[in-house]
Amino acid sequence: MNGKNKIYMKEWLKIREMSLEPILKWAGGKRSLISEIMALFPPDYRARRYHEPFFGGGAVFFKIMPKSGTINDINNRLMNFYTVVRDHPEKLIEMANQYKHDKETYYKLRDRFNQPGLSNIKDASLLLYLNKTAYNGLYRVNSSGGFNVPFGRYKNPNIVPEERIRAVSRILKNVKIYNNDFSYVVDYAEKGDLCYFDPPYQPVSSTANFTSYSSDGFDFTDQIRLCKTCLDLDSNGVYFILSNSFVSEIIDLYIDIDSFRVEVVQANRAISSKVSTRGPIYEILVTNIPKEISIGDIVIQYRFKRLKKESNFDNIIKFTPK
Repeated sequence: MNGKNKIYMKEWLKIREMSLEPILKWAGGKRSLISEIMALFPPDYRARRYHEPFFGGGAVFFKIMPKSGTINDINNRLMNFYTVVRDHPEKLIEMANQYKHDKETYYKLRDRFNQPGLSNIKDASLLLYLNKTAYNGLYRVNSSGGFNVPFGRYKNPNIVPEERIRAVSRILKNVKIYNNDFSYVVDYAEKGDLCYFDPPYQPVSSTANFTSYSSDGFDFTDQIRLCKTCLDLDSNGVYFILSNSFVSEIIDLYIDIDSFRVEVVQANRAISSKVSTRGPIYEILVTNIPKEISIGDIVIQYRFKRLKKESNFDNIIKFTPK
């Protein structure tokens, strides 16, 4: 490791210990995989522009705290929320602090959230309240786009984390916020930029479909488009990391692309309809960042050789990364 990379490594080790927690709880959040994801980054990642086209709760973004870049999500209310956090944090705090935490208030505010005519700040304050008080912190909509999560059983939730909202507002000041299809990043990312994709995962079973965060859903055709987007970024000299479920359909999309590599990691399922099914699962990380310029493999915990020893992966061992 040369002298410059040693400096970047020291900075990275310091940043690993820093923590700006996301404001919202979001299904599929990457808090449990942040170390594995960051291990694939180039050591100078903080000097690069950063893009996150499937923002959700933004756990990776808030961990690395980039100096510039873009965030995006197809959920327009979510992106409105972060725009209000960036531009009007005090008004958001003031409005959200007015809401009581009880079942009757919850359903009244949920009904109001599903009605038209809200101001941007009102919409953001209701989203914050519902996220902190809804069952399991879920954001789920019906086919008409209506939020339909029932009341959660929290004794004393921290509905308005005031200092965190102010801190996130400062971090977002130099970040552009979009509500587009994920492919926008091909036009916005420049050579040397860094991009992290956390799409709705390909279901591992018929009961594990968590793609209904917007009324439009996200199907395998979109997974193919996402792979094409990664190829476009690669050809433009943009570095990317993508996470997805450990299923053959997704592995097949990426495993034979020469400039890509696939890692297998273990994560924890934070949100599930059954408490008994929340626990360790296997996922994949795909990247075009060469090993020789990555921070390193020091925190990648689960690889194919280890998986082969622990479980019966005979049918998929052919997917061993190059």
